[in-house]
Amino acid sequence: MAFDALVSKKAGALALIAAAGVSLTPIPADARSAASLARQPAASSRHLRRELSAVAWLVADVNSGKVLASKNPHRKLAPASTLKTLFAVTVLPKFSAKRVRQVSAADLSGLGSGSSVVGIRQGGRYTVADLWNGVFLRSGNDAVHVLAAMNGGWSTTAREMQQTARRLGARDTSVKSPDGYDAPGQVSSAFDLTVFARAGLANEDFARYCSTTRAAFPAAGGGTAQLENTNRILVGSHGMARYPGIIGVKNGYTSKAGNTLIAAARRNGHTLIATVLNPRSGEANGVYKEAGQLLDWGFEHVAHSEPVGRSGRDDEEEEEADF
Repeated sequence: MAFDALVSKKAGALALIAAAGVSLTPIPADARSAASLARQPAASSRHLRRELSAVAWLVADVNSGKVLASKNPHRKLAPASTLKTLFAVTVLPKFSAKRVRQVSAADLSGLGSGSSVVGIRQGGRYTVADLWNGVFLRSGNDAVHVLAAMNGGWSTTAREMQQTARRLGARDTSVKSPDGYDAPGQVSSAFDLTVFARAGLANEDFARYCSTTRAAFPAAGGGTAQLENTNRILVGSHGMARYPGIIGVKNGYTSKAGNTLIAAARRNGHTLIATVLNPRSGEANGVYKEAGQLLDWGFEHVAHSEPVGRSGRDDEEEEEADF
């Protein structure tokens, strides 16, 4: 499925993830969409179903496209801010990082009550790079609104995101609010979110932003403030250690979605993505711990997994997926 216009033709994130001390090998052009993923046998991952409380999860090999294990990969669930990965895949290639936007009242209209914000002010001047740091590090819905305004508006951006999802072969996603804010009918799946993250990591700018732990941001009254990424498994904060080899991607939370997370890491020549939606254990940092368990399991098994045929099932006993 062609979507070179949507992602950088410089596939991969070569040497741009300095904070992680690693780099991604190039992702083949035919490995960016859902059509290039292969599913894997379930037998060796039975214990994951017993140990993980998430409603849905998936772990996949970025470069080969193999789904190593999954539970309810196509269950349609509220995605929260992990949907910002699709927003970035759709909008990020359109504007130069150095372009400056003076924010109007219209740019910030329609922010949902209780939205996460980075603190963008009406009348303030921000580079596109500032706005993307606000999106990735603080999950700033105000930054998403400004970028969407630059892109032709909220409805236009939602429509383009939906088109992008379809081009990528992501059929479980319905976009209503580009920032991931809870909205009637807005859903995605562990499968689709993994597809979006994989497409994003093929873009050097996406890979850099999603791996950034800290960045300067224009402060009210002049000067700069320091942003810290809210992704605890990336930064190593709030009782979580930084996951070995972590390279992003995006965390989220809403009252409807619960905690959500897409995490990518690289070890020993393999880059894996683990997507976790709505853990039910009630444990502190549960979404990060379960993503870490998936990545640990994936790195132990990635070299030994073999693809099997598609069954078409989507339940706790079958890891149906086909990237």
